[in-house]
Amino acid sequence: MRMRPTLSWTPAQDLPPGTTDLEPVIDALSSGGVLVLSGAGISTESGIPDYRGEGGSLSRHTPMTYQDFTAGAQARRRYWARSHLGWRTFGRARPNAGHRAVAAFGRHGRLSGVITQNVDSLHQAAGSEGVVDLHGSLDRVVCLSCGTFSPRGELARRLEAANAGFRPVASTINPDGDADLTDEQVGDFRVVPCTICGGILKPDVVFFGESVPVPRVEHCREMVREAASLLVLGSSLTVMSGLRFVRLAAQTGKPVLIVNQDVTRGDSLAVTRIALPLGTALTTVATRLGIPVGEEAAGPV
Repeated sequence: MRMRPTLSWTPAQDLPPGTTDLEPVIDALSSGGVLVLSGAGISTESGIPDYRGEGGSLSRHTPMTYQDFTAGAQARRRYWARSHLGWRTFGRARPNAGHRAVAAFGRHGRLSGVITQNVDSLHQAAGSEGVVDLHGSLDRVVCLSCGTFSPRGELARRLEAANAGFRPVASTINPDGDADLTDEQVGDFRVVPCTICGGILKPDVVFFGESVPVPRVEHCREMVREAASLLVLGSSLTVMSGLRFVRLAAQTGKPVLIVNQDVTRGDSLAVTRIALPLGTALTTVATRLGIPVGEEAAGPV
């Protein structure tokens, strides 16, 4: 299962239209047992771009594949230079109203869990507990040789020290935290090894061409089976890693509700698709339910 596809998806012409009626979401959350599945669209209001929505970057950005990353030092130099620059912006992102609303729903017992396709850890920063990072998280780093995990902030400090004069200006920051840089801008960027064994460091995220760990997928399947309904927030569901849970929910008779401004690959399986900005929609739902959303929480470090 790939983190994101290399092929585009063309919406069918007969998909049901979007609506602005929030009542189905309010009803589902009133009953409780709602499982949230979130995608890149929930983080756009935090300044992290989407891949496929308005201004999305998929058409102009080619993410690193696992095969390229492990095959050559030059590919890793290019990746870490771009990712290090992107982290300066990405790591400062803060939860928005949508993240805070999801956290509030959880605190008030309306959710059975949260699965996110994002790698930004903003759900956790907003206060959500027990979040499953389906594709991993950029705030962790893993050594491919000894398996040691370490904080991304620690690696960022080491890369800063090793590349003190590295100050290029990126044209774009992408949803995976990767900045668009030319080979000339990458230059002779220095990559640092694992401090334990000297091995290759990789962000703890699922690259293109890499599989989501099977136990993680099975845990998510079980979460779908145990939920009363599935609420999809800001995901186009173009990739099977998220769509499979929508299909499972529909197959097991669980209502699927989608909040996404654009059409999604799961629209035909959903009770409704609400075409509203997520922050506005979820804050309105929280207000209608009498649930205080709260103030902005601290972002990831």
